[in-house]
Amino acid sequence: MKQVLQDCNVEVIHSLSPQARGKIERPYGWLQDHLIGTCVREDVTQIQQAQRILNQELLRYNHHQVHSTTQEIPYLRFQRALKEKQSLFREFKIRPPFQSVKDIFCLRMKRTINAYRRISINNLQLKINHSTPRKEVNLRIYPLNKEISEIRFWCEDKLIDVQRVKISDLKGVHF
Repeated sequence: MKQVLQDCNVEVIHSLSPQARGKIERPYGWLQDHLIGTCVREDVTQIQQAQRILNQELLRYNHHQVHSTTQEIPYLRFQRALKEKQSLFREFKIRPPFQSVKDIFCLRMKRTINAYRRISINNLQLKINHSTPRKEVNLRIYPLNKEISEIRFWCEDKLIDVQRVKISDLKGVHF
């Protein structure tokens, strides 16, 4: 998680005081109690019914309710902040040298390329094209589906190879 945030240029600021944590916990506690009460009153027995209630509550809270602290409707406040460039939200951009979300949101590991231009992952030997022996390579493993993963090989901030492997061949690598 820390590596992903770092690649996205996001700094984590932890709330260290109980007061800061309480500002979040109180509204969520109220929301949970409110949602449970509504589900009981409406005799909800299916997840789809509960999802409908949650969606209605989100719409009400974001677009109709005046916030007790800010005295503004959250959606209107957010839109004003965007317009005035006062929001901390930023457009997601992949920072160089990376080229794809597959380079950011992935499993990562490092290996050293041997004299035969190969690396191993739990007994799976992979020959790496365009590589230099004895260099360290960063592997970015991205699952494409339930059977196949893409391994992107990075060396000295350059993408040197991309290979697809069966997930079953990556024994011991957990997603």
